[in-house]
Amino acid sequence: MNRQAAGFEGESYDLNVQIVARPCTFATMSLSRITYMLIALISIVLIMVYIKDIIIPFILALILWFIIRAVRTLIQRIHFKGKTLPSWIRGILSFALIFGVLGVLTSLLASNIQGISEVLPSYQGNLKVLRNSIDQQFGIDVMAQMKELSGDFNLTNIITNLLNSLTSMIGNAFLVIIYVIFLMLEESRFSGKIRAFYTDDSKRDKAFAILSQIDDSLGKYVTLKTMVSLITGLLSYFALQIIGVDFAFFWAFLIFLLNYIPNIGSLVATIFPAMVAGLQFGDLTQALWVLASVGVIQLLVGNFLEPKLMGNTLNISSLVVILGLAFWGSIWGIIGMFLSVPIMVMLVIIFAQFPATRGIAILLSDRGELKEY
Repeated sequence: MNRQAAGFEGESYDLNVQIVARPCTFATMSLSRITYMLIALISIVLIMVYIKDIIIPFILALILWFIIRAVRTLIQRIHFKGKTLPSWIRGILSFALIFGVLGVLTSLLASNIQGISEVLPSYQGNLKVLRNSIDQQFGIDVMAQMKELSGDFNLTNIITNLLNSLTSMIGNAFLVIIYVIFLMLEESRFSGKIRAFYTDDSKRDKAFAILSQIDDSLGKYVTLKTMVSLITGLLSYFALQIIGVDFAFFWAFLIFLLNYIPNIGSLVATIFPAMVAGLQFGDLTQALWVLASVGVIQLLVGNFLEPKLMGNTLNISSLVVILGLAFWGSIWGIIGMFLSVPIMVMLVIIFAQFPATRGIAILLSDRGELKEY
């Protein structure tokens, strides 16, 4: 009995050891998993930083590819002798139309950038006139207070950095064109490659469903956001022309681009032209007119037109949008801010398909609702 008891006690002791050992092993595994994930995340960020000159033009090419596909769909509605145009003709027409428009825009931007560079010294000089006007109207040294809060303010450096960013985007145009051409060539072969890659029908169908959802979400976002930004830019152009702001086309195009940056972009697109108008005229009244007109346009389009057009296309939390904006902006600059939303949309869709990352997708989503495939 004692031996059995001792044996029983020994077995009990072993069992207790196993019970205690399991949480330790689980904790060790969890710690190792977290460590591996952090190392992988840091490695991915470093890779994205070092090869951004390759990735950024490719993502820009993807956006243009989505726009070309939307134009190609519109051209498909055109019938010639009762028949639709062949696919390769629609592709060539769409490509020529989009890049023809971009060529005209680039030419206009180049002339505007050159003109702005020539008048920058006078803008900086009008800063003193505007400062004196504000001091007389408000009775306090407003500019000195702003300088204490924001540090050394140099409008010339701000506009120069902005122009350099736009020039850099234009400089990547050739590489973007090459990427777009190969994306269009690869498009017809991609479905066949997916079918050959997956031998299991269920996995193949799921892969096509995921790719279809990514294509649908990103395509709708790029197309509708481009339409909304174009409307905002055109209305702002007419408002700036009426007020008499120099280089109205450039500022309207800047408003068009900044509208791709969620939340912050519309705010900057409203304040920046108003500030430049004040410096151009040396008068606070003109700046207020620009602020009011462009602000009303942003308010009407952003709060009424855009929600009706886009609906719940993105399924991304507003907090995630802001955090993504800060993250992608920190590693890729202004272009990263433009690309933050499309990247986050794609990550949510991909993460939702795997049990290990589904929780992350739920946290990134708007209401925690994910589409099943």
